[in-house]
Amino acid sequence: MEFSYVPIVLSLKVAFAAVIIVTCSSIPIAALMAKREFFGKDVVESIITLPLVLPPSVIGFMLLYVFGKNGPLGKLFEQWFHTRIVFTLAGAVIAAAVVAFPLMYQSVKVAIENVDQNLEKAARTLGAGELRVFFTITLPLALNGIVAGLVLAFARSLGEFGATLMIAGNIPGKTQTMPIAIYFANEAGDTGQASILVIIMTIFSFLVIYGLNRWGKGSRRDSRGGGA
Repeated sequence: MEFSYVPIVLSLKVAFAAVIIVTCSSIPIAALMAKREFFGKDVVESIITLPLVLPPSVIGFMLLYVFGKNGPLGKLFEQWFHTRIVFTLAGAVIAAAVVAFPLMYQSVKVAIENVDQNLEKAARTLGAGELRVFFTITLPLALNGIVAGLVLAFARSLGEFGATLMIAGNIPGKTQTMPIAIYFANEAGDTGQASILVIIMTIFSFLVIYGLNRWGKGSRRDSRGGGA
């Protein structure tokens, strides 16, 4: 069977879209959780990080319940936008974003908590408002954690399988990402296609983690004054 590059392209589209969603949502939530105390905070944080420990099939079932034809958000999308989420690339993006969100959230939250509060207080003393303090002091100092979370979220989105299969299905050329293509190629006895995709995913994942490690080491050297 002729090798198809479509699952690679679809996986990259899903991963990039999921990372954009996760980045835009996790940073303000992580900042709120790191800086504020409120009743029920532990419960909220447990819910946020739940996808880290739940089996992907459970996450997929929950997403089907919410975004299915009779689900609350599924009905909303049908009525307002005349579109559906289940068995579409949008469903794959949502599944990837849900499973990747806790990784990004945890990394950003820890990074923000480790920012020197004296620097933030000094900026406020000089008249800077909370938003200015956040964007000019907190975020730049938490950049390493944000980048680390972004890379991990991208890698997790790229490799998502279980939840994606349940909500997006296996539709070649439409929702068949690399992990799904590997599984069904192996089931069909097409070990050539599966092997090539496994090699590509392994190499790509290695390069992502290797690049993150190298960037982290470079950032630490810079923070120490160029290794002097």
